[in-house]
Amino acid sequence: MLTISDKLELELKAKLFRGFADTSRLAILEALRAGPRNVGELTQATGLSQSNISNHLSCLRDCGLVTSEQRSRYTYYRLADERIERLLRLAE
Repeated sequence: MLTISDKLELELKAKLFRGFADTSRLAILEALRAGPRNVGELTQATGLSQSNISNHLSCLRDCGLVTSEQRSRYTYYRLADERIERLLRLAE
């Protein structure tokens, strides 16, 4: 039988993998492998709409896959951990 801590750990893992389970989110993560980008740059890199990018970035932040940093009037997003880039590389 699963303990409460086991259940919490499984929920965290499911949340993490939810971030990888969508082609649009994967496209954003792939674009961020090159370094920090703002929403406009991600729109150009992926071909997704600005609102679509923003929605997926919210999910990716919630999943712990990206972080954001305010620079002047723009918010830049980056991979939250270098291991994410390695995982994407392994998936190739």
